[in-house]
Amino acid sequence: MMISKESFSDITTPFYYYDTQLLQDTLDTIKKETAKHPQWSVHYAVKANANSKVLEIIARNGLGADCVSGGEIKAALKAGFPAESIVFAGVGKSDWEIRLGIEAGIFCFNVESLAELEVIEEIASEYGKVVSVELRINPNVGAHTHANITTGLAENKFGIAMESMTDVIRKAKEMSHVKVIGLHFHIGSQILVMDDFKALCSRINNLQESLEKEGITFDNINVGGGLGISYDNPDAEPIPDFQSYFGTYEENLKLRESQTLHFELGRAVVGQCGTLVSRVLYVKQGSHKQFAILDAGMTDLIRPALYQAVHQIENLSSKEACETYDVVGPICESSDVFAKNIELNKCHRGDLIAIRSAGAYGEVMSSTYNCRPLPKAYFSEES
Repeated sequence: MMISKESFSDITTPFYYYDTQLLQDTLDTIKKETAKHPQWSVHYAVKANANSKVLEIIARNGLGADCVSGGEIKAALKAGFPAESIVFAGVGKSDWEIRLGIEAGIFCFNVESLAELEVIEEIASEYGKVVSVELRINPNVGAHTHANITTGLAENKFGIAMESMTDVIRKAKEMSHVKVIGLHFHIGSQILVMDDFKALCSRINNLQESLEKEGITFDNINVGGGLGISYDNPDAEPIPDFQSYFGTYEENLKLRESQTLHFELGRAVVGQCGTLVSRVLYVKQGSHKQFAILDAGMTDLIRPALYQAVHQIENLSSKEACETYDVVGPICESSDVFAKNIELNKCHRGDLIAIRSAGAYGEVMSSTYNCRPLPKAYFSEES
């Protein structure tokens, strides 16, 4: 991580710092691993980080965009993603968002219910257009990840139940303004166990075989994303293991010769290139523990409060012997805690603190709670 105390000594904290060279290296690795498969298509999940400069870099590298709101579609188009490379997912698409997608000419809608399919049919009929859709199927495949970011179980709100799949496909075929072009799956996020993806491949293989017996085939299979990053050791593992990830699908998914395989990667693309930089406001000695109170809080990075996420935290200003701290923010919430009982080089008021691996679900999830301003973003070439 090329960041130092001197680089940002005069900049107001907290702020996000993005290593654009690491982002480019990550994108180059993705392109290298997928180059031998011309029928593979990678869409960047915009929800992970919608910073305009980050989006522009990703768009220039030829990835498509996976959007989950009308606002994300607008941001993707503005950043230079071609409309025909945009897929629109989400369990609750508003009418205006559906209209936006149709008017923009996006690649397809990832549909999550029969009710949604019927609304898209109705709105598409007003335009006199046939709209391409993929049906998001809930495969009831568990993932070794946090409960709040597991999406592929029957109990989750996402996707069409497998037992309803054939019925929905048949009803879609009766519609005049929608065309089902594929199946879509996504089992969760921050997945590091390749066996989870193998299980998804097995489920897709079985579903395809079952549907083909009924004469139902598709041109596209979308397996979502979900590949995690190393929060424990970002310097040793700055780029995720894309070779194992893509290799798992190459070895285990029985893709038909005419099919295109789509991926929707977010965290794995941008997670390691971002750092939240803050300053120590106070060092407070409690009755049982010592607190390093930062000027960054859960409004700037909500993952620890929301997911009990663990980020590597570093004191960039001190080389003194380590002491034990609870690292907390200034927000009037007990959950405004970045880490408990961690070792940091001795902290002083004004020390610069780096919270690593914050490029995904960091800046994009920041809020103005407590009437706090949103954090600004800076980039490595500016330092």
